[in-house]
Amino acid sequence: MLQRKIKSWHWVVIVLILLALLDWAIRRPDAPTRQLNAVLADKASPQLRAYPYRFEVLRVEGDTAVMSTPRNFDAPAFLMLGKLYPDINVKDHNNLKFIEVERLLGRVQDEAKDIVLAQPGIKSVRWELDRNWLRRQGIELPEKR
Repeated sequence: MLQRKIKSWHWVVIVLILLALLDWAIRRPDAPTRQLNAVLADKASPQLRAYPYRFEVLRVEGDTAVMSTPRNFDAPAFLMLGKLYPDINVKDHNNLKFIEVERLLGRVQDEAKDIVLAQPGIKSVRWELDRNWLRRQGIELPEKR
């Protein structure tokens, strides 16, 4: 009887695939979150769709939608706007172009929030800093306290 042995690199591939599947299962949004993100994508204005940061619902906690944001007190808007718009002097808060892109960020974030709040069962939105996105942009932040 011919017996096939699984080579060690096959085991490595199998383990990596299983780890990827486990990670996906853990991170996979639940049904209400997926539904809210689908509505958000469907009802977004062209301006929101074209914005370089994608606002999304991370999870639903009771009647509160927890949404991602690229800014808060730990990560002021000028940090991320400087990466998205490198030609604008974001350190000069009187710079008209900076004011314009900062207002645009506020408008698209408000639009995303309003779309989610208009959905049945959602009464409030809580923002959670998108540290992974910021890291991918090369923005280092202090660890969460």
